[in-house]
Amino acid sequence: MVEELAYRILPVWLQAAFGTLTLAAMVLVLNQQFNLHLFGFTLVENRYLFLLAVATLPLVFLAYPWHPRAARSPLWLGIDIVLCLATMAALFWFSWKAEAILGEGWEFSAPIMAKILGAVLWVLILEALRRTGGTAIFIIVTIVSLYPVIAGKLPSPLNGIDQPLSDTLAYHIVSAESAFGIPMRAFGEIVIGFIVFGVALNHTGGGKFFNDVAFALVGRWRGGAAQVGVISSALQGSISGSVISNVISSGVVTIPAMKRTGFRADYAGGVEAVASTGAVLMPPVMGSTAFVMASFLGISYSEIALAAAVPALLFYFGLAMQIDAYAARLGLRGMAKEELPSLKQTLKDGWLYIFVFAVLVYLMINEQQEAVAPFIATGLLLAINQILPKNRLSWKSFVDLVLATGRALAELVAILAGVGFIIGAFSVTGLAGTLANDLVYLAGDRPIVLLLMGAITSFIFGMGMTVTACYIFLAIVLAPPLIKAGLDPLAVHLFIMYWGMISFITPPVALATFAAAPLARTSPFKIGFQAVRLGAVIYIVPFFFALNPALILKGEPTEVVSVIVTAFIGVGLIAASIQGWLIGAGRLDGSPLRLLARIMLAIGGFALAAPGGNLIPVSNTTLAVIGASLALGAFLLLKLGKQETLAA
Repeated sequence: MVEELAYRILPVWLQAAFGTLTLAAMVLVLNQQFNLHLFGFTLVENRYLFLLAVATLPLVFLAYPWHPRAARSPLWLGIDIVLCLATMAALFWFSWKAEAILGEGWEFSAPIMAKILGAVLWVLILEALRRTGGTAIFIIVTIVSLYPVIAGKLPSPLNGIDQPLSDTLAYHIVSAESAFGIPMRAFGEIVIGFIVFGVALNHTGGGKFFNDVAFALVGRWRGGAAQVGVISSALQGSISGSVISNVISSGVVTIPAMKRTGFRADYAGGVEAVASTGAVLMPPVMGSTAFVMASFLGISYSEIALAAAVPALLFYFGLAMQIDAYAARLGLRGMAKEELPSLKQTLKDGWLYIFVFAVLVYLMINEQQEAVAPFIATGLLLAINQILPKNRLSWKSFVDLVLATGRALAELVAILAGVGFIIGAFSVTGLAGTLANDLVYLAGDRPIVLLLMGAITSFIFGMGMTVTACYIFLAIVLAPPLIKAGLDPLAVHLFIMYWGMISFITPPVALATFAAAPLARTSPFKIGFQAVRLGAVIYIVPFFFALNPALILKGEPTEVVSVIVTAFIGVGLIAASIQGWLIGAGRLDGSPLRLLARIMLAIGGFALAAPGGNLIPVSNTTLAVIGASLALGAFLLLKLGKQETLAA
């Protein structure tokens, strides 16, 4: 999430209460997803979401103190217990009145009690959001959630329908368009299962397995220690969905290994920061944001994962090629064989994770069972894990697993409920529809202008926000005008997801680099400079697939194949020019001729990778010919320069 939150160490009796609420949430979700009828009937959707919030949202006040310094204060623990109970009571009242909310239209004419408790819950949800999401998102959500109160007094394009304060706060709670709208539905229907699976995987040794596989596969390569960071981060982060926790859990092993084999500290930190950031974009799981995206677009998760595959691979290909070029230029070698685990033994010991992961992917892709797949995979994982002796959970480790699950659920439910206020504010005022038209009008008939506006806005809102929260906000504000301008809906949503993540590696915020700095023992700003270079692909690829959906596998098969092939070649050439080394030609610095070749490679790589038509007014074929000609010319210049050096 935004940062590694300082959670409170609870006394045993509160751990029992915390664990009981967490397990109650699990029972509730399993009953709903598997249609178990444990309560004798199926819960209507709003009652289910209210009850799920009863079991998860109060956990925020127990797990996360109002300030890290208050974590050990008995006084603040007492106050937080009161807040926890107040949250439970208010939510339970709304769950009890669930059918009346639907049948009597409370979102437009709520009774007095609903308005009072709605105001109480609005305050409690915002405080929970502040504790888990940080001050920036708290301020944004608070201001936007109150927008309906003054909407009629604002100038166009922000002008909307006024609502009284009491009606606004009640609407935020009882409406299916606000706190308990799309984000909360995605949480209750799909996201929660993957959170549980990710926590269970880490507590049963999955993180170590992914690291060992990466070391065994590429540890001996040139720059192998850094390539290990790329692979292990991609594997772990795809499941966890948290950039910061991925940097810490993977970087604690990979960053020291990189430094030990000759990588500078800032470069090692940059590799880990970039690899961990890109992991959330990597299928098959892609963290939790992809499932929220599926809810927004009304399509299956597997369609999103398939579309995201090529851009994610381009990102990691560019990173891997830069690492290889850097290692070649400095003459860095791989790790010694005796330092590395045996691939055969690692796979033999970790067959459990491979099997469970295969089951998860099969259920999601082949059976289209995104909602139940992670629960089945988690059940298999825990059952087999308890049979095998190596990572068998003791009672203490099981309790730790439950508590970690509760903290993860509490953190995300607070953020999703809070961000839901933004949807509600735009919905009740009618701004959601009019804003799209106004932005399209401002941009004129130029989709690239809207994309640039979207990229800047995404970057700004990505500062200090979680990936999921930033995506939801931008999916409401920016996606509609971009789609209205004629861009592909799926490409648009992937675009804002990518640009919402860029702030994790771009100074001045660059949260991933701040997480990597203590592990690399160097300045986060030095790491940030390296991260921008290493993550260069993430800045340009979203424009490419937004303007030409062939990169997300949409279009004629021949065009899709040709665009993908030229994109990979182009990204490889861009990586070579950034790091100053080209395979087969050597260094790209040291003489004017080499500098010219380096510039030609950069331009040629961009021409090969970029789509024709919208971004550049020529065809894909013409761009490919121009790019290939520049790359060939650069290669010949380098060869000529090498011959002149030898002759001299």
